[in-house]
Amino acid sequence: MAKELASQGHRVTILTPFHYSQEEFAIEHNLEVKDLGKVKWRAFELKGNNFTVLFKRGFNRLSSLLFEYPNIELMTLVKKALKKESGYDLLISIAFPFPVHWGVARVWNTSKPEKNPAKVWVADCGDPFYGQENDSFKLPFYWGCVEMWFMRKTDFVTVPTQGAIQAYFPEFHSKIRVIPQGFRFEDIQIHSGGKINDLLVFGYAGSFIPGIRDPGEFLSYLCSLDDHFEFHIYTSSPQFVLPFVEKSKDRIKLKALLPRQSLLYELSKMDFVVNFENIGSKQTPSKLIDYAIINKPILSIKTGELNKVIVQEFLSGNYRNAYVVNNPDQYRIQNVARAFIELCN
Repeated sequence: MAKELASQGHRVTILTPFHYSQEEFAIEHNLEVKDLGKVKWRAFELKGNNFTVLFKRGFNRLSSLLFEYPNIELMTLVKKALKKESGYDLLISIAFPFPVHWGVARVWNTSKPEKNPAKVWVADCGDPFYGQENDSFKLPFYWGCVEMWFMRKTDFVTVPTQGAIQAYFPEFHSKIRVIPQGFRFEDIQIHSGGKINDLLVFGYAGSFIPGIRDPGEFLSYLCSLDDHFEFHIYTSSPQFVLPFVEKSKDRIKLKALLPRQSLLYELSKMDFVVNFENIGSKQTPSKLIDYAIINKPILSIKTGELNKVIVQEFLSGNYRNAYVVNNPDQYRIQNVARAFIELCN
């Protein structure tokens, strides 16, 4: 986003925890990078024996739910940094994590706008915070009060999809604008040499959530088939895949994580890709945008409602029921950047 805004002729300042590699980046793209401050608070590293790891995991989860620890530190860092800034036309705060928005809210003065660091504040939200529907735990009620407090102050809230609007309190819907995530399509290298071999190969990249974005039913069905195929899975949650690897007779393959551009190149070699749907319509997997960029048929799986007929169609090379990503050009970073500038006007 910052690179594209600068390339369109705007003066762009980035506030972020600084590291030296950003100096070269800033010079190359005509940006100014300012230090947000050092992030000191950390969650427990999951090391030790089984009991210790279990305790640390529980502590990390509980402290995140109750106190938004360690991300809550960013609220103070953002507040301190913005007190030194002024004269901007547009301020875009980006979540996740949401304490970035709360830090802006602590310095934003709705009664004396001339004291604010910018004329317009846009709070960009990816997945919802209080109104999320794909986590295993419901947030405590007081986080809803915090969300209402910051949303009363901001000029606009941007969300990536129309369905995401319903994740926020109705009194703020008039402030919400839909601006999808942006990507530079030109940076993505796609395999264009035709099919690699005669074997059917399909893939998935992303995380899993038990009972919500759960691969178990689909993987069990694949293991029950006699078809020859390879299903390549790139995930940070391999524990949901490992029980099926051996059962599949080497047809389900757990792959090492890759950088995004390398991953998309590998997926572009495949016959089709798989999407595991979120529950409800408030959160849309961003991988669908990546899948649209590489222009591969998408087999979309809903947890608990596996359509075996459609799965068999895909395994036979019939993609008539493929999930369609509408208007992929809306995700081009050039269009996304212009949409943010229009809010300033």
